[in-house]
Amino acid sequence: MIAIKDLKVDLGSFMLQNINLDIRPGEYFITLGPTGAGKTVLLEAIAGLYPILEGTISVNGKDISRLSPEKRGIGIVYQDQVLFPHLSVKENIAFGLKSMKCPKREIKPKVDTMVEVLGIAHLLQRNTTTLSGGEKQKVALARALVTEPAVLLLDEPLSAMDPETREEMQRELAEMHRHLNVTIIHVTHDFEEAVALGHRVAVLNDGQIVQVGTPEDVLRQPNSEFVAHFALSRNIFPGEASNANNNGYALVDTDGIKLMTVTDLRGKVHLSLRPEDILISREPLRSTARNSFEGTITDIVDRGAVMFVTVNVPPDFVCLVTRQAFEELDLRKGVKAWVTFKASAIHVF
Repeated sequence: MIAIKDLKVDLGSFMLQNINLDIRPGEYFITLGPTGAGKTVLLEAIAGLYPILEGTISVNGKDISRLSPEKRGIGIVYQDQVLFPHLSVKENIAFGLKSMKCPKREIKPKVDTMVEVLGIAHLLQRNTTTLSGGEKQKVALARALVTEPAVLLLDEPLSAMDPETREEMQRELAEMHRHLNVTIIHVTHDFEEAVALGHRVAVLNDGQIVQVGTPEDVLRQPNSEFVAHFALSRNIFPGEASNANNNGYALVDTDGIKLMTVTDLRGKVHLSLRPEDILISREPLRSTARNSFEGTITDIVDRGAVMFVTVNVPPDFVCLVTRQAFEELDLRKGVKAWVTFKASAIHVF
């Protein structure tokens, strides 16, 4: 278990503060946030690469806050892998064990085990400069994991990869984690990556944690406008919540229309509604959904397999549709369309 309590790191031009996290043994934990939020600073503070101004970091009940990096039992893999070009793949993987003065008789079986887990036996004699991006990342992971760290830190390990390689490496990371059950803290700005890999997520902004939860929690129940925007809710509105006739429901007035929602909050609120939760049609739908409005299509953004269609009621509702549905409905700018969504699809905060 990793326990981070009241952590504060002052870099002069940037400060990480009020960081409190409990990461469970064997958890795949994602640290998520925009560029400059402090994700890598947090990772490197855990690794011992930045001095801590206040607070503590404990691993399995042991305070490692003031230990030097090599004594913390932590492995770290960066985006650019930092492999040694003058060493073969095999020598790169064994490097950490040799630095730890591991007995020679133990090095080969440890390397062989890790090579098998990551499926890179065919690369052992290769020079690292001849490897693809995905292969380099596997070698860097093997080098970090072969020393059996208590925690593995991954700093945006997939960000430089093409989409196909990134998807393949996501599967590889998930399988590696399932096999080894190592505790991982993975830094990224990619929400899809967080959903694919993370058990839980901490969202950082401006050096502070603003929300912790499962990826589904953060996607569906953002606790602030910042998180809603970062999670690409796309439909985020201010409003005024008042009682509805139905138990547990509230009417929220936003931009002149009233939305039926499920919330106990009253007064000034914000709403978030994900684009994939909105049905778009050319005619009114027969549906149990409590919200249905007619508007005009004002914008269409093509994303290949899917399209984002903006319908102005007002306000503007951004809807996600497949290309097939888009073509079948003959959606175009300027045409009338209906948007329909459930009260429970709206998150109120």
